[in-house]
This record gives sequence, structure tokens and C-alpha cells, in this order.
Amino acid sequence: MRLARWLALALLALPLHAQKFYTYVGQIESKSALIAWGTVAGLGNTIGLTSVSFGRATVKIGETSAQTQQNWIIVKDLRPDTEYPYEVTINNRKIGQGTVRTYPERSNKLVFFVIGDYGIGNRRQYSVADAMVQEYERRRASDDPVRFVLTVGDNIYADPSFGLANPHSGDQDRDWEPKFFRPYERLIQHIPFYPTLGNHDGNGSEHHGDLAVYLDNFFFPEAKPARWYRFSFGELAEFFALDSTENTEEGRPSPAYAPSGEQFRWLKQTLPQSRSPWKIPYFHHPPYNAGPRHGSSYDDLRHFVEFFQQTGVKVVFTGHEHNFQFTDRTQTGGILYVISGAGGELRSGNVTRKMERAKIAGWAAQNHFLVVEILDRTMKITPVSYEAMTVKDKTGKRIDMPLTVNLQ
Repeated sequence: MRLARWLALALLALPLHAQKFYTYVGQIESKSALIAWGTVAGLGNTIGLTSVSFGRATVKIGETSAQTQQNWIIVKDLRPDTEYPYEVTINNRKIGQGTVRTYPERSNKLVFFVIGDYGIGNRRQYSVADAMVQEYERRRASDDPVRFVLTVGDNIYADPSFGLANPHSGDQDRDWEPKFFRPYERLIQHIPFYPTLGNHDGNGSEHHGDLAVYLDNFFFPEAKPARWYRFSFGELAEFFALDSTENTEEGRPSPAYAPSGEQFRWLKQTLPQSRSPWKIPYFHHPPYNAGPRHGSSYDDLRHFVEFFQQTGVKVVFTGHEHNFQFTDRTQTGGILYVISGAGGELRSGNVTRKMERAKIAGWAAQNHFLVVEILDRTMKITPVSYEAMTVKDKTGKRIDMPLTVNLQ
């Protein structure tokens, strides 16, 4: 620990111009925005909520300037649904800039992205990231811009081991540069990622330390680390980020999703309180899944599924299986379950023989992310790739996109 801290302090002593800084949007509300910055070079905590300060920073957003000793700040008293340019300086040296658009107080429309199983650092991840940037830029100047990204877990993977124990798994900030900050640099300067945990984000599959860094590098409501949380947009949609993993910060893996656990007690209290027309849970492990590698998590998450049916949920986003799948709603309680687990990873095996039993209506073995559009009581979901997407049913017949979900 002493060596790591010494190395971190040595890094901070370098001239600012000799360091690569990343500036990113951590959270947005209708009248505030959280802006963060840091570097991912060397060892130690150099970016995120509790990172070692680089010195007094000034953040100018619109005509407002604010100062802080932390590597992040919440700027308040902004106007709703307004785009602001911002820049960050440390000791009078500019280290980053971007724009941020606050959320409306009320809205009848929303566009957001969904991505899962992405943080691997390969060519496919970067190609998907480029496609996300293109879609963001295409909509940016419109009155219906992309507002945020939901992640459905496995945000940072370990490198191939070659006999080592999960190297570069995400338990160090430096692991995050090729797998998060670099590929999404042009997005995170403008919109936040609202993440959920996957098994590769902790000791469910990798290291205890992965979870602590995940909770530090992402930002959550009220800037308080959270394994599950809720946030809303414009009185139109409320999102419930859930933890379907067995990750623990210490000790052996243990199910965070247990029916008798703290998370499910929280969900049973908060979800029925929502007054938003759209109530949207998202998490990693799919209750319905045709594979080819992973099975269904229905037995573990039956209490989630039954509760969603009781509380007006119409769509659920998950990941874990490295392809695109969606359910036959007539067999899944009227709820559309969507798997989007190929943001970087990809599993190409054919699942057509398993689809009917798994209650899966369509699939595609392609890298992708989702574009989700809500207009009033209608949602459209489109898988988008760096290549043409072909979604098929169990017979191999092509299914036209987007998927449509309507509130009754």
C-alpha cells in the first residue's frame, strides 16, 4: 500500500501537460450536473470519487465558475433541458472540456443507450463504441438527443490469463483506460453511464478489488457508491439498477439478489412508489436465455420476475449472454426481456433449437448496443452495430426491427 501511494504521489508530481486526463460526466439532473476528471496512468487511485487530488480545480460551465479540491464537482442552479459547454482547469492549466445537457423537469420523450459485456478492450468493443458516438452525434443537435447509457454488467474484464490469476481485471484504475475511458472518451464527455454489476466486476468471477474500483470510478445518485439504486427522467421513466451478482467486498461470494436480502426489501418498497409511466429494471443475469453458453437465471431470480409482473413493469434489460435476444411476451407475463450482452464480447453459437423452450422469440449473434426511444406510451428498441444487424426467429426468418412496447 505504501509503495502504491508513493507511486501515485510521484505521478501527481508530473507536470499536468505530461499526463493524459479524462473528463467525464458522472450524473445529470434537471438543475445540476456532476463533472469528474483524472488520469489512469501509474498505480493508485487517480480517478473517481475518492481519488487523490490533483490540486485546486476550476470548472466553468456556461457562465458559472466553481472551484474544488476534489477531482469532481456537482454544479447546481442550472436551467432544465439546456446544453452547457464546460471546461476544467487545474492550477490554471486546462485539462479537459465537453458539453452537458440537463434533463427536462417534465418530458414525454426520451432516448438512451443500453450496452452490456463490453469492457474487454478488443477491436470489436472500439467499433461498437464508434457506432455509439456516431448515433449520439447524429441526434445531438435535435430536440430528442441521447441522454445517458445504461450498462447491464461486465463493465471491465480481466485480460486473457496465460496462467496468471485474472490480470488487469479492473482492480486498478489503469486497467480501465483501454476498456472504458479510452473507447468511450467522446461519449463520457457529454453523457453519463448508469451502470449495473456483472459477475466480472468482482469476486463472482474475478477479484474482490474490482468491486471497490467500480464503486469509485462510476458515480451514483447523490455521489454515494451504490450496488443498486434508482433514478428518473422527466416524470416519464424511472430506472431501477439492480445487482444480480454474488460479488462481495470481502469474504466468499454471496447472492446480493436473495429474496430475504436488503436489495429485494428495498425494491419491494421503492418500485411500487414510482409514479412514472415507465418503470424499467435493468441488471446482468437474464431470467430467460437460450444460450449458447449460459443458462437461464429464472430459478435464482423468480422473485424479481413475479414482482415485476405485479408492479406494472413492461420491459427489462439484461446482459451476461454474449448476443442479442428477446422474449416472447405472451410467455413471460406480458413483459419484454431483452438481452444485450455483446458490447465487446461475442458468442456466435446457434441457439435456434433452444429458443422455444427458453421462451425466446428472436436473436442475433452480433456485437451491438441498443438505442431505446420512448415517446409517450410507446417504446422502440433497436439493436445497432458497426455492421448491418440481422435478427432472426427460431426458423431463421428475419425479424424487422425495432421492437415495440406499448403501455396499456
